[in-house]
Amino acid sequence: MKTGTRFFLTALVATTPLTAAAQEDVTVGFAIALSGFVAPYDDGPYKAAKLAIEDINAKGGLLGRKIIEVSADTASDPAQGATAATDVLSKNAELVMVTCDFDFGAPAALVAQSQNKIAFSSCAADAKFGVQGIGPNAYTMATATNHQGAILAEFAWNTLGKRNVYILNDLQVEYNKSLCSNFEKRWRELAGGEGVTGYDEYNAGNDTVIPAQVSRMKDAEAKSDVIMFCGAINGASYVRQIRAAGIDLPMITGESMDGTYWLEAVPDLSEFYNLSYGSIHGDDPSSRVNDFVAKFTKAYGEPPVTGHALTGYGVIEAWARAVESAGSFEADAVRAKLDAFAGEDLLVGKTFFTSDLHINNSRPMTIIKIDGGKAASLGVFDAEKTPEITF
Repeated sequence: MKTGTRFFLTALVATTPLTAAAQEDVTVGFAIALSGFVAPYDDGPYKAAKLAIEDINAKGGLLGRKIIEVSADTASDPAQGATAATDVLSKNAELVMVTCDFDFGAPAALVAQSQNKIAFSSCAADAKFGVQGIGPNAYTMATATNHQGAILAEFAWNTLGKRNVYILNDLQVEYNKSLCSNFEKRWRELAGGEGVTGYDEYNAGNDTVIPAQVSRMKDAEAKSDVIMFCGAINGASYVRQIRAAGIDLPMITGESMDGTYWLEAVPDLSEFYNLSYGSIHGDDPSSRVNDFVAKFTKAYGEPPVTGHALTGYGVIEAWARAVESAGSFEADAVRAKLDAFAGEDLLVGKTFFTSDLHINNSRPMTIIKIDGGKAASLGVFDAEKTPEITF
């Protein structure tokens, strides 16, 4: 009798802490590119998200539970996205953060949707990443390409004083196609329907060199005063080919070309302007952004690879606030609170969601100028008019 009682009490003491620990933890999963050519876009958001988790845990966790993280590598292959999501969901992830792109992040998000879990892309900027393209549980912390394109058009027109643009579009991913389309819509409004000296395209998945496109651009150089470059994957190679042909026109581009990790491929690049969610160079107009970059640098020994890092921190901020407001981790309750965001003040900027639109289409962005191979913030810019999001 005593032996049985002693055995029961020993077993209870041995198992209770494990059970309690399991109840205290809540899991966030990352189904992202930890390797391959997309990794630079996911590296910063992933590390920033972990900093956000640390900040929340330091304050007692989320609804009294410690957040832990699990990850799975998509290896920059959309076909592996579903496998990566399945992996982290099998480890009880309540939230799945996926790759910073619609084409590369959607497969993982679709798996999360099928299991009624919230999926957040750090920075997929094509508006299809959301209710219409994936489902009601899919969100992105990005600024939509509609607004990005409008910001670039108005910046080139108003700030740079340019009037004749040559457009080069990489058709590999939806981001590029949508960015160029929205830029051109806003540009033609500003220019009275004119002002486009040429349009050309390539596909980075197949076209590693673009001599014909560069030649046509060279032919139009005399009547052009700015280049709109909608490129992302291996973008440095195409910029190098343009500059090597002696085409020195100013170039403007989206946040896909943010960061300096690629600049060695184009030594002494000048007159190059890109959008960013925030400057990683310590000179952002926002002191909060600069403080974040300093904290990131201290934690990891180097600054973020790109300004996309801010969106990763924002994903955790947004989800945690929705969870706290809902008092629950259950997806339907969290979704209702996310859909009520009306200017939620996050590190990445004021954030709006509705039940129909899970992307921001009005957030200002930082513009970075590269001159002599050095990058510096020009400040924060917005657009007066933005093309409507349609599906």
